[in-house]
Amino acid sequence: MFAALAVTVGADSLQLILGPLGWAFIDQSIDVAAMLLTMWLLGFHILLLPTFVAELVPLVDDLPTWTACAAAVIALRKREQRSAPLVKSD
Repeated sequence: MFAALAVTVGADSLQLILGPLGWAFIDQSIDVAAMLLTMWLLGFHILLLPTFVAELVPLVDDLPTWTACAAAVIALRKREQRSAPLVKSD
C-alpha cells in the first residue's frame, strides 16, 4: 500500500512540476503509468477510471487526484476487511 501511495505522489508531483501547460504527451504518459502501476499494486478498483478521465482535463490534472484516489481505495479496502465476518473453521 505504501508503494502505491509513493507511485501516486510521484505522478502528481511530476505533473505539478511540469506546470499547468504540460508537455506534449508527457502528462498523458504519466497518467497511464500511474494507473497501470496503481492497478498492479492495489488491484483494479472502479475509482481508478474516473480519476484517469479527470486527469485528461486541463488544470484538473494539477490536483493530486491520483494520490486522493489511492488513499480512498486503500481506506475502502481496509474498511471492507474490518467489516468482513470472520470465518470460523471447525
